[in-house]
Amino acid sequence: MAESRLNTPFDQRAGTNLRGKRSVSELVASMIPNGANVFLSIGSTPLEVAKALSGHQELTVITNNLSAAMALSNEISNRILLPGGELRLPDRDFIGEEATDFFDRFRAEFAIFGVAGVAHDGGLLEFHPAEVRVRMKMQQHAAKSILVIDSSKFGRIAPALGGNISDVDVIACDRRPAPEFSDLADSLGEAISYSQGER
Repeated sequence: MAESRLNTPFDQRAGTNLRGKRSVSELVASMIPNGANVFLSIGSTPLEVAKALSGHQELTVITNNLSAAMALSNEISNRILLPGGELRLPDRDFIGEEATDFFDRFRAEFAIFGVAGVAHDGGLLEFHPAEVRVRMKMQQHAAKSILVIDSSKFGRIAPALGGNISDVDVIACDRRPAPEFSDLADSLGEAISYSQGER
């Protein structure tokens, strides 16, 4: 399989475009009130959202992202729920049937999630079908869905398809995507926000 079709190691992804991810995360954290019920997905940008939420209190966080859970665990007023099953390393997350069933048992006000890539038609892409199933459960059972991405995700290739960016309530991105995605970005209207401006 071509190297470009494989996901990069988590620690490498976590350090890529950190400024953009942090600006997106601060934007999203400002949308979440204290006391909210939140689904939080796997991935490096959702982890940055968890860090940005560290000043919040009385959150109920339902997540399969162990690193995000740990980032929010310093605030003792928070309630954190995790699925069982095998911890996938080095990503430190849970996917698979147990995680999918886990999210079927909860409802949340907000679902905050990233994706591996966004196709030219707006399709949301992941590297594993199990990741798609868990993400779509979060979106299905939340009152408001929030996609957190940086602009490099537009056009990034991954094999597993699930959902479309047009079905997401809020898209938080660092900046406008490349010109070939201008029509797609424009079609999203006010649903998409840019944390570093539209340059």
